[in-house]
Amino acid sequence: MIRVLVVEDSPVVRDLLIHILETDPGITVAATAGDGVRAIELAGQERPDVITMDVHMPRLGGIEAVRRIMETNPVPTVIISASMDPGEVGDAFRAMEAGALAICEKPQGITHPLYQRQARKIVQTVKMVSEIKVVRRWTPIARSGSHPARWGGRPAGAAVELVAIGASTGGPPALRTLLSGLTAAFPAPLLIVQHIAPGFLSGLVAWLTLATGVPVEIACEGNAAEPGHAYVAPDGVHMEVRRPGTIRLAAGPAQNGMCPSVSVLFRSVAESFDRSAAGVLLTGMGRDGAAELALMKDRGALTVAQDEESSVVHGMPGEAIRLGAARHVLPPEAIAELLNTSVGRGR
Repeated sequence: MIRVLVVEDSPVVRDLLIHILETDPGITVAATAGDGVRAIELAGQERPDVITMDVHMPRLGGIEAVRRIMETNPVPTVIISASMDPGEVGDAFRAMEAGALAICEKPQGITHPLYQRQARKIVQTVKMVSEIKVVRRWTPIARSGSHPARWGGRPAGAAVELVAIGASTGGPPALRTLLSGLTAAFPAPLLIVQHIAPGFLSGLVAWLTLATGVPVEIACEGNAAEPGHAYVAPDGVHMEVRRPGTIRLAAGPAQNGMCPSVSVLFRSVAESFDRSAAGVLLTGMGRDGAAELALMKDRGALTVAQDEESSVVHGMPGEAIRLGAARHVLPPEAIAELLNTSVGRGR
């Protein structure tokens, strides 16, 4: 039985969340809180398996509540956000920086046409994060000097002309760190597949642009990918790239249970760019993109997997490492350093 602490200041939404969660026989609501202060108290008293957290609340908001919980009594936390509110979406991603694992859309009433989809997603996400082991989390300290990671040899050859990145659970903060570490005149385009709940992609793009200074946009069919710009795959369609950097979008069946799929992007990069590309697989559950990162490596590309220490979930990068797909195993800030020294010049 998964015991959940529901944190929400609206009694109506709180009751709706309780109804949604307890419809599943494997979930019970252990306690509820209407503000962040009470949430911190109950996280210590009740020791729930999962917390669902509102963002804007009286006394103490969700961002600071998540931060304090992760410093004292860490619990896997899902942010429940009103995705249509740009300000709240940005705050939701800041809560992920503080330690929250996932975001779900705040449910509409039971008569709303999207209710069933929203309810199903909340239940699935709560079950998913309940399996993730979280540890106490302090204010991150920038690493310097040698990195506790594996460095593999990289082949001499053509300059890297394009960077492809895949991420899932825990990806937004990792992407923020990576993009923030790139040089101001980064000489290659970046194509990103980030698994995220429908409705949050625009907020993610706006947040990343503001937080990193890198122009980030949702990819469109036929985009000519420009150096120093990042393009994120839209909801519900696969993204591919063809020389000289033309983005192609296509509907298609999910791969590894995902659409958009990292595997589709990486495969197209391997086919079109061979050794002139870099592939990066960040934190995430599952194995999407792992085999295709190995394909990129076989074609001579620069390949990198996020290390276990810095990953929220080491599923995707861990599978890539198991397959021998990663020439380098590094935290996001060191991945940025490696790209700065490898992209746009011979390796």
